[in-house]
Amino acid sequence: MEIRWLKTFIVCAKFENFRQASEELFLTQPAITKHIKRLEEHLNVHLFERRGKAVFLTSAGQKFLSYAKDFLATYEQGIDHFESWKQGYHRKLTIATAPQIASSFLPRLLREFINSYPDIEVIVDVVNSYEVGEAISGSKADLGLSRMTPVQTNVKSEAIHEEPVILVGPNEWAGSLRNEQHALSHYRLITHNHPDYWDSLLNEVKKHYPRIRTMTVNQVEVTKKFIENNLGVSYLPFSMVKDDLKKNILSEIVSDQISPPVSVTYLVTKVETNEVRSFTEFIKNYQGFI
Repeated sequence: MEIRWLKTFIVCAKFENFRQASEELFLTQPAITKHIKRLEEHLNVHLFERRGKAVFLTSAGQKFLSYAKDFLATYEQGIDHFESWKQGYHRKLTIATAPQIASSFLPRLLREFINSYPDIEVIVDVVNSYEVGEAISGSKADLGLSRMTPVQTNVKSEAIHEEPVILVGPNEWAGSLRNEQHALSHYRLITHNHPDYWDSLLNEVKKHYPRIRTMTVNQVEVTKKFIENNLGVSYLPFSMVKDDLKKNILSEIVSDQISPPVSVTYLVTKVETNEVRSFTEFIKNYQGFI
């Protein structure tokens, strides 16, 4: 019995349609039919009942489906573990992280963590901040790094770092124009690129600058590009813009009336494995957030 026969059978069972299965697997319909026929011959049963162009799982097919899924999952997991072993890894840690974190301090942190724990294979899954808690709750990741507290009740979240949020604009401005009143009176405020602080911050801004024009952009990296191209200004976590400030791509605007919030990084966990414990201890002692 070949693994590809099982993969074909599982997809065919999902659709109960060989044409759709062929599109999903990028195989021709004759190839699909051949795989199913070979598997049925090997098992000496009919897995599908054919009624004209339609196909339906037989009782044997329904019974075998759960075995096929378990067998394939075990096989793929074994291959993954074997590949990790060949690369010198003996343990694995999957981290679900928000895009803001993945593009700021996480690369530096992981470089040091991997140097300290070379036997741990680190897998990074970049998801929306709202999805970090879901990934941990559903055991799709071992731990999470998020800019907001999760809503799931079966996970634990802990604030591990706070950093300032600053108002930034394009660097081409003359020095005399780099002030809050000019920025918020003459330029669009790019909002909601952070999952936590924008609603309350925007209310405060509107109290002092009621005629402010806004533009919603839900990604920090896109926001920075918009600012760089003189499309507006925004309040962003310092770690997200510090390199751009050093390179004179963006400039900091001093706040007068508005009190910028802080951006908090949360560590989200569910089961404390040895790998999770190692990473937790490491990140709590990490000094390179900014």
